[in-house]
Amino acid sequence: MPVVVKNNLTLEKRMALLGVREEDIIENFIRSSGPGGQNVNKTATCVYLKHLPTGLEVKCQRQRSQLLNRSLARHILLSKIEHRIQQDNLQKQSLKAKIMRRNRQKPKSIKIRILENKRRQGQKKLVRRKINEIEVA
Repeated sequence: MPVVVKNNLTLEKRMALLGVREEDIIENFIRSSGPGGQNVNKTATCVYLKHLPTGLEVKCQRQRSQLLNRSLARHILLSKIEHRIQQDNLQKQSLKAKIMRRNRQKPKSIKIRILENKRRQGQKKLVRRKINEIEVA
């Protein structure tokens, strides 16, 4: 099996796994800059991809061949999408863990300590009251 066909199959599988559709990707070709000689100046070998649902953009001009740059750009874009999905999942897990920590039952010793601190704070405030307020109350 040729390398290009094998590469396309792995790309398609990976896209299906991540739920990325070809219709969601905008693809443009731009003239590259930098080394590459006359080939770079004459042909549009730089590939620009934008994934519409996420807004992620990729620009690839590593190779002199447009076909290779297309493949590389798709791999980079899929890696970015995968990274974003993982970050979202981690964020959801940490939020869930935070809520669980907040809602769990406190030990009795901590509850007693909290109540003692509140009582002490109330005593401090009573001492700080003005004399006029004490006589009226």
